[in-house]
Amino acid sequence: MRLATWNVNSVRARLDRVLAWIDRSDVDVVALQETKCKDEQFPEQAFRDLGYEVAHHGLSQWNGVALLSRVGLEDVSTAFSPDVPRFGEPPVVEARAVGALCGGVRVWSLYVPNGRGLEDPHYPYKLEWLERLREAGRGWLAQDPAAQVALVGDFNIAPTDEDVWDPEAFAGATHVSAPERAAFTALVEAGFADVVRPHAPGPGTYTYWDYQQLRFAKRQGMRIDFVLGSPALAARVSGATIDREERKGKGASDHAPVVVELAPNA
Repeated sequence: MRLATWNVNSVRARLDRVLAWIDRSDVDVVALQETKCKDEQFPEQAFRDLGYEVAHHGLSQWNGVALLSRVGLEDVSTAFSPDVPRFGEPPVVEARAVGALCGGVRVWSLYVPNGRGLEDPHYPYKLEWLERLREAGRGWLAQDPAAQVALVGDFNIAPTDEDVWDPEAFAGATHVSAPERAAFTALVEAGFADVVRPHAPGPGTYTYWDYQQLRFAKRQGMRIDFVLGSPALAARVSGATIDREERKGKGASDHAPVVVELAPNA
């Protein structure tokens, strides 16, 4: 089974590229983030034509997440917790999570809040959102230690200094602050391993490059897209890659797809 995650930064603007990549990459399950459309605007039929079942969660022109699966798509949920934090005025639950059972694996496509700035209201919202995710994940594993769960997507956190091109350039900024990194570590300590890093060691192994100042050409990126697996899922991982080639060229997303190979269940 091949599982991929990709922040596409507008699925409608990049539909042809996304379809072409999925077709040639032979992936079984794809988690998309930042689709930037409502459910009724999502190009569902285009993915169904490639043989995928589809679950999309989008409420506006911002955020938005999706799951595409050709190995089954059951028990779809758009909230990993009954008390997911709200944001805005009036407060609303944003479209940042969709989960489903795909080929025996509970896959969650996650678009973690950005944080924006250390003094911005979006920052405590981000930390609370991550805490709720940790609580949910810990509960799933307490209930069933053998559960195969994949938390995948854009976490908007670079967990170590080697996950950014220059730590000093991010001093005083989000994505690298101690509370954010502690929140990521808490997910790992709750039982969810970074299954990509052993197969794509750093430094310099990034998943995101800002569009400005030729960051990709200068290799000035960040590693903020992850596949975090429960113990039972992590035991199945036989390989992982970051498709940097898909970041090249006109019309590319600012993120690269991340692909994980899962061996058959024992």
